[in-house]
Amino acid sequence: DYIATRFTESYKVNGFGLYLMSRKADAVSVGICGLVKRDTLPEPDIGFALLPQFEHLGYAFEAASATLEFGREILSLERILAITTTDNASSARLLEKIGLSFEREIIVGDETLRLFAVNF
Repeated sequence: DYIATRFTESYKVNGFGLYLMSRKADAVSVGICGLVKRDTLPEPDIGFALLPQFEHLGYAFEAASATLEFGREILSLERILAITTTDNASSARLLEKIGLSFEREIIVGDETLRLFAVNF
């Protein structure tokens, strides 16, 4: 039910969602990456999560870069956002590496998040 209501619905409504990341060599699942349209943000945002044993190996960079290209080239998005917690320096560095810039801190619920963006 969670997959049907959260993931599948996004593909139908928005034309995008989160996708499985797997290694080319052996098809081992390493995490997820894709675009999400949250009610709390005005534009789609890029999101990624890896299993701990696959962090810091370049998988998130490769997937996030491809996701940005997909958003720009295939979906013709003009702007893509990303959010991180204020203590997630690793994700912030990756977002900057793929071309997003820190814009400001935002409050979502009771949490302070860092908002990043790229305009095409």
